[in-house]
Amino acid sequence: MASLNMSSTMKPDAGAMSITRFLTTLMAAACLALSAPASVAQVPGKTSAAELSRQSQSALQQLYAKVPAAKSIGKSAAAVLVFPSVTKAGLGVGGQYGEGALIRDGKAVAYYNTAGASYGLQVGVQTYGYAMFFMNQAALQQLDKTEGFEVGVGPSVVVLDEGKAKSMTTTTMKDDVYAFIFGQRGLMAGLGVQGNKISRIRPK
Repeated sequence: MASLNMSSTMKPDAGAMSITRFLTTLMAAACLALSAPASVAQVPGKTSAAELSRQSQSALQQLYAKVPAAKSIGKSAAAVLVFPSVTKAGLGVGGQYGEGALIRDGKAVAYYNTAGASYGLQVGVQTYGYAMFFMNQAALQQLDKTEGFEVGVGPSVVVLDEGKAKSMTTTTMKDDVYAFIFGQRGLMAGLGVQGNKISRIRPK
């Protein structure tokens, strides 16, 4: 009678395990960020302040170089919040997480994370970045609300593409916040920033 080697036939696929661990880690980070009050000063960042500043400044300059209209809007903004890399992944239940810097007068003055959870049909992993241009002080002050800043709740946030941005002038800019999504990599339906929660962090 042939013997059955259970250890070999039941061995889990290493690739599947690594994807599962990745999704679990991402969801844990997103859930932690979603539940943590924005005013908790001890919330650490996963990336150092110096590195976040460098990455955010670089991403913003690349955006300005590729989309001149973004640079024009930036001149009128009170500050720009840049998330150079956000990872979104999902398999039925999805999550996204990233960290970035608030740039004002050419300098990084504060640091934040962005996190979100989603449900429904979604398969894949994607990375992208986004920059939010805060056009007035009232909108900027909403960033540090105790419960966190939720995109789509409170100040009006308009997501722009290059075409829409080109047609705008200082007289037509009436909204509180304008956002540009850039550097999309990977494939996932339903990419967006609506519903993301933004909270302040204290990286070293």
